[in-house]
Amino acid sequence: MDHGAPGSYLTLTPGTDVVSSDGETVGKVEHVLADEGTEIFDGLVIDVRTGPGGLRFVDAPEVDAIFERAVVLSVPAAEIDQLPEPTASPAVLENHGEEDSESALQGKLRRAWDLISGRY
Repeated sequence: MDHGAPGSYLTLTPGTDVVSSDGETVGKVEHVLADEGTEIFDGLVIDVRTGPGGLRFVDAPEVDAIFERAVVLSVPAAEIDQLPEPTASPAVLENHGEEDSESALQGKLRRAWDLISGRY
């Protein structure tokens, strides 16, 4: 499958195909999450199904390659539904004794939620 020339998160547009590590088209790019102050790519919000309830967050390390017409993940198709959903108040995924501290992933999930809900 020809995904086009290599690209970057800066060139991604909503609707770009998202392809699993095993070559299956699993969704479309909905939003790109980046820290504009530091110009660091944080991940993607992807839509994995038609209709509501299909948004998932892909953390930057799970993005294997970005091309003109597709994003290739390091995640197989069978595991796409296990990716976290963006949420306003992400659940504690790890706790190391600080109840009110937010992990890096929780911060990204919250920022992704803000982005998709128009508050970012």
